[in-house]
Amino acid sequence: MSNFLETDRLVLRAFTTDDVDHLLALDNDPEVMRFINGGRPTSRRAIETRVLPRLLHDYPCWESRGYWVAQEKITDTFLGWFEFRPLEEHSPDVVELGYRLKRAAWGRGYATEGCRALIRKGFTDLEVERVTANTMTVNARSRRVMEKSGLSFVRNFTGGWPEAIEGSEHGDVEYGLTRTEWEHPGHRMQRDVQSRRQRVGLVPTAPVSRSRSGSAE
Repeated sequence: MSNFLETDRLVLRAFTTDDVDHLLALDNDPEVMRFINGGRPTSRRAIETRVLPRLLHDYPCWESRGYWVAQEKITDTFLGWFEFRPLEEHSPDVVELGYRLKRAAWGRGYATEGCRALIRKGFTDLEVERVTANTMTVNARSRRVMEKSGLSFVRNFTGGWPEAIEGSEHGDVEYGLTRTEWEHPGHRMQRDVQSRRQRVGLVPTAPVSRSRSGSAE
């Protein structure tokens, strides 16, 4: 499968079975996994039987994947992965954006660069109408990436996670961006006003159960 997307510094390509060792190292860094599972280790068997099959899944509406290896363009170094996945198998209308990068790639703008490129591709080439992303309320780095990528705060919610981890008592946050907001900044400004009201509790928000996105730096 050819590369899905390229930016100035990144190549996003499909996962293969050769990526097991990369994933094993990524998912066994406690700092990377801090806001995912509390930093607990992941076994090779779990990578091979549970994690990798999910990353290799093809979505019928695109006839393509929803998770992509992020490599440094110049060196081909594995940096982590991005998620740009339709929430419904047969519809590209709403996609979930996520990311998980190794610590050596943190603080270099890779997450924002990849997210912006995926959002642009989604709205211009893939018939996406809305991009959504979520993380723990206390995951400030991930929230900054979402905001720098153009997404706005939507709501707080309480996710139904199987095991509580440090910080989960504060709940989760959802961010979003519609095609209209992306194409017309004026609509985005109206959305941001609504978001600020939600943050201070002036607009009620409903709890919802969603999957928590990957670590973001």
